[in-house]
Amino acid sequence: MTETPGRSLPTTSGNDLPGSSDATRKGTGGRRLPEPGSRGRTTIADGVVEKIAGLAAKDVLGVHTMGGGLSRTFGAVRDRVPGGGKSSVARGVKAEVGEVQTAIDLEIVIDYGVSISDVARAVRENVVAAVERMTGLEVVEVNIAVSDVKLPDEEEDEPEPRIQ
Repeated sequence: MTETPGRSLPTTSGNDLPGSSDATRKGTGGRRLPEPGSRGRTTIADGVVEKIAGLAAKDVLGVHTMGGGLSRTFGAVRDRVPGGGKSSVARGVKAEVGEVQTAIDLEIVIDYGVSISDVARAVRENVVAAVERMTGLEVVEVNIAVSDVKLPDEEEDEPEPRIQ
C-alpha cells in the first residue's frame, strides 16, 4: 500500500490490541512478551532424573533391588556416612540429561522365577512414563543390565557397618 501525499494510513495504538496495556508494553518496544510461564529456562540435574527413574523401576513387580552386588555393598557403606554419595533411590541408575532429551542406564536385581524380558519391558515402560511426565524430557533410551537374581533363600548381603 502506498501513502498518498496529505493522507496518513490508519494506525492502531497498543490499547486497541486485545489484552495489551501500557503497563505490559513498557520497555518492550511495543512487542508482545511471551506468556509468563515460558520466560526463562529450566534445567534438570542428572540426579533428579536418576531418582525418578530409580523409584519408577523399583515399583515394577519382579525388581528386587537396584544396583549390582558391588555397587550395593559400597552404597550401603556410603549411605551410613553423611554426604557419602548417591542416595539409595538412585543406586544402579545413571542418566545423561540434555536440554530436551535424556538417556538412562539401569542395573537391577530381579526376583527368581520372573520373566526377565517381561520385567525389563515393564521397567522401561514405567521409567519412560514417569520421567517424561515429571520432567517433560524425551526419554530416548532405557538400557537395563540385570546383574543378579535374588533367590528365595538368599539373605541380603548388606555389610556390617564399620562405624557405629
